[in-house]
Formats: sequence, structure tokens, C-alpha cells
Amino acid sequence: MPMPSLPARFEGEPEPLSVDLHMHSTASDGALAPAALVALCKARGLTHMALTDHDTLAGVAEAAAAAGREGLALIPGTELSTRWRGHNIHVVGLLPEGARGALVQGLAAQAEAREQRAHKIAERLEKVGLADALARAREEAGSERPLGRPDFARALVAAGLVPDIATAFKKHLGDGKAGDVKSHWPELGEAVAWVLDAGGVAVLAHPLRHGLTRRKRGLLLDAFREAGGQAAELVSGFQNPDATRDLARQLQERELLASVGSDFHFPGGHLAPGSMSPVPRTATPPVWTHPRLAGFAGGPAEADAARALASHDR
Repeated sequence: MPMPSLPARFEGEPEPLSVDLHMHSTASDGALAPAALVALCKARGLTHMALTDHDTLAGVAEAAAAAGREGLALIPGTELSTRWRGHNIHVVGLLPEGARGALVQGLAAQAEAREQRAHKIAERLEKVGLADALARAREEAGSERPLGRPDFARALVAAGLVPDIATAFKKHLGDGKAGDVKSHWPELGEAVAWVLDAGGVAVLAHPLRHGLTRRKRGLLLDAFREAGGQAAELVSGFQNPDATRDLARQLQERELLASVGSDFHFPGGHLAPGSMSPVPRTATPPVWTHPRLAGFAGGPAEADAARALASHDR
């Protein structure tokens, strides 16, 4: 059976799209192995997906092999941590050619930055009562991959210092809190340049989640666009429809394409692969219409490319 194509424009259909371009696996801070994530995407009716683990493509080979078996189109990706005016800003790189050029060195630098950052976060959380914070976070991670804030959040919950992960971020790990360490990340424009050098498409992740005023969000979009960024996530999980429509106008004004993603991390929460607010009717084109992603919207060509990439990078 031929794989369905993605729409060339957003027409405001109430049904969810069969694409999710922002998800995580055990290669970073997700709960499912890459192959298990692909299987869940298939079970939920997705036809197109991206694996976008934090600062790594380590799970892409496994995911691409699984996508080939399941008949899904998969595009390699990563979510890069960056700095902009004191904020921790994430950039999703959609990478049809995988990690190439400056991105290879960039990812190596990010891995080292994550290691240094983990030690700093642990040091700060020990001051608020989380004894042996680094070891506890490593235990929660369950592997030797680089640690992230969600690992420390789970450690805080396990130690009984907070009731849940949301509270852990609100009190200790969110923007501006003790465990929010940004100093090790590159500037926004540098990470965008890595993605472009790899032949990818740079997408500003979840711009509505930073608590920015509309004006400051516009300045962020301006900076991202000036750095060469090509798209932003118009919908990331569930969000207010009026905010979505307003963001669509901001993207259109800057000729940025629109991406969609759940930012899925673990089963059992309010998000699942493909679960997100409806995309409104908008003249802002979908990110998969970008020439660098040619073939992905139709499915098979990009799926074959991803499998070839996985074999090459294994």
C-alpha cells in the first residue's frame, strides 16, 4: 500500500495530522527505545515522523531500521540546546543527510557541555537537599547517555523532595531556577549554522513555551530568521488556539515555515506521538515543503534515504 502524502498546506482540518516532527527516545531523555517509539507511532496511525533526541543522533540508526519495517517515513533529527538573551532556546534540526560538516563537531561539543552541566546541576541540587544528586540522576537515566534536567527531576521525585516532575521544574529546574544551567550552551545563531552546514532545516522549538511577551517572541523569531532559521513549531503538543493563530501570523510575517510536534518523552502522560492541538487554516506553509525535505512529504523516498543513512552511520 503506498504511503499517504502530507498536505501541501494547512487547511484547518479538525482531524490530527499523521506526522510528528519532535519526539524523544532513550538516546536522550525519552522512556522508549527508538524502535519501540517507532512501533508506538505506527500503532497511533502516524505515517511520517522525526526522531529528535537532545544533542545527539544516536538513536537514528535503530529508529530508521524500525521505520523501514513498519512502513513509516522517518527523517533524522536532533534538538539542540542554545542560549538567547538569557533564555534556554531549543533548535530542532531536521537532517535529511544526517550529521555532516560543522554539526559533527557541534554535537561532540554539546555532549561535553552536557557532562559539565550535569555536574553543575548536581552541585546546585545537593544544596537544596538532593544527596548524591549526580548518582541519583544517573540511576534514573538507566544508562550512560548524557544526563538532562528530566533525569534530575525524576531523582527529586524519587527522593521525595517534590511530588511530581512538574513541581520539580517549577521549584528547582525551570527557567531561572537553581538547576537551570545555560552557560555551557552555544549561542542561538551558532547552532543554526551547524544545522544549515549539515544540509538540514533549522526549526525553532516550541516558541510559545518560554513565557515571552509577544514582542519578545517576535524578537526571538527575528534573531532566529536572521541566523538562517527556516521554520518554527506552530503547534507543539496542546496549546491555546488563539495563541496558535497569533503565532501563525508572526511566522508568516517573517516567511518562516510551520512545523508540528508533540515533544513526546514517555507513555502515560497527557502527550503521545501525534497528539497535539489542531493546526488552524493558515497561509504559512508546512516545513515539509522546504526543498531540503523533498521526498519526505510523499514518504518512500525519505524513508529509503533514512535507512541508507542509518546503514552508513552505524
